[in-house]
Amino acid sequence: MKGKLIGDILVVHKKPENMEEILKLPYINNILQIKSIHGQKREPEIKILYGDTTETTHRENYCFYKIDVAKVMWSKGNTGERMRMSKLPNENETIIDMFAGIGYFTIPMAVHSKPSKIYSIEINPVSYNFLCENIKLNKVENIVTPILGDCNKQELPKADRVLMGYIGGTHKYLDKAMEYIKEGGILHYHESTPENILFERPVQRVKEAANKQNREIEVINKRSIKKYSPGVHHTVIDVKIL
Repeated sequence: MKGKLIGDILVVHKKPENMEEILKLPYINNILQIKSIHGQKREPEIKILYGDTTETTHRENYCFYKIDVAKVMWSKGNTGERMRMSKLPNENETIIDMFAGIGYFTIPMAVHSKPSKIYSIEINPVSYNFLCENIKLNKVENIVTPILGDCNKQELPKADRVLMGYIGGTHKYLDKAMEYIKEGGILHYHESTPENILFERPVQRVKEAANKQNREIEVINKRSIKKYSPGVHHTVIDVKIL
């Protein structure tokens, strides 16, 4: 079966030839075809092949995500990174999630690591509304503070950990990330990077942003999350900001 299962919705790129067999599966109630993805907010254009809804609740790593797959992207390729992030914080940390979406990283961190506070910023009202619903759905209201707005324009307490889990011009927000992060704090910086400069460019960009504020960096982890497009990877580097 080709496609990705999000809750009870099977998302495909072209109409399956074995539709009748797929519809016999009890856990699939809707089939959607993604025709294209466009815009800075990565909004999908879809066609309903079977069913009557585009909303579902997806479960992953003991976390629940309510989502409308016609309005918001869900990447199965980021599952490993969401699980990794769920284990990293400690209970005393203050975290800023600069591109929270529907809570992709915020929710697993809050559920599994239970840090002191997560400030989750999202500029897209649709994603923000799902973020608020998912905070309630996972019963982490005491940990997560959702913020609707531009992450470049918020005034927040200094954080022990800053997450930049978005790709597409993310480097433009590095100056603000440096303002947010405490001395000795950890920055998780995501970028779509060509293979020939896989980690060189993201490290250089973080270093340049730190130097502007007379700060130094220590790279503690580098990894490719997945292939983003031919010759381009979705990468993340974990950097201690000194």
